[in-house]
Amino acid sequence: MSRKLAETTNGITLRRAVGVAAVLLMTTVVPAAQAAPPGPMPYGAYDPGGDYIDDPALAIEHLFLPWQDVFLPSLQEADTYALARKRALLVTLEPWTWTRDERNTPEFLRKGIADGLFDPNVTAICEMLGTLKSPVTLRWGHEMDDDNGQFIWSGWKPEDYIAAYRHVITLCREKAPGINVMWSPLGDEGMEAYYPGDEFVDLVGVSVFGLQAMDQLQTGADRSFTDILGPRYERAASFGKPVVVAELGYSGSAAYVDAWEQEVRKDRPEYPRLVGVVYFDQREVYPWPDNMGLPDWRLAERVTE
Repeated sequence: MSRKLAETTNGITLRRAVGVAAVLLMTTVVPAAQAAPPGPMPYGAYDPGGDYIDDPALAIEHLFLPWQDVFLPSLQEADTYALARKRALLVTLEPWTWTRDERNTPEFLRKGIADGLFDPNVTAICEMLGTLKSPVTLRWGHEMDDDNGQFIWSGWKPEDYIAAYRHVITLCREKAPGINVMWSPLGDEGMEAYYPGDEFVDLVGVSVFGLQAMDQLQTGADRSFTDILGPRYERAASFGKPVVVAELGYSGSAAYVDAWEQEVRKDRPEYPRLVGVVYFDQREVYPWPDNMGLPDWRLAERVTE
């Protein structure tokens, strides 16, 4: 399927075939006259607790993997699980180990990627991705524009990150030519500096989290899904690629959560490049600023009052 976007005089319309998981993770664009009718926004989830196990509307199964100490057969298991539910796979590959006291420094990671030290890790994982039967999108080195200190690959000089990203994606595409690739910043101002170039990106992801306590602290009022998404979408859409909310979460009062819940699956004609949202059904593992602790986005825990 071509990665090039086809523009028409009637504008750009992204296919949203509800219930066909592969469509979300492809860059197909069709003329407006042939477009699928508007419907609910394609929806996915990172769902380690199995809250969405029997949800027939879920189109994407999101996985997180470290590239060190990874158990490769888990990808085959995820593929089987996704195929049985007619879901595509979004694989976020994190360039570190999940064993905290054995993690590299940012400097070691940068040099290691440049020197090919981690090429065997990429090769093994991407060769496995190439064997999977589900549609696969790889999301590598996400939220590189975040400066909160959580990730050893974020906050680099843009040229260093771009070089590392291009190296990894080039190697992975050699081993798994059928996959798509998502470049996925947090989405704040300045993300543009980390853009690696059109040939290295099939989709652009952003993160959208609504924490009512943070809203009240920063603005004195609740913020909606579109309040946070809007400017991030505009930055992401400026590259001319399909846009996905790759991580979505919200927590607060019952009314706050319900207001977000009513918005996130709606079709969004005002955001013509937005092709899907993917919920992060897990508790944070890194503290939020301003003493906000570890927000819990899990479905059963996100109502705080």
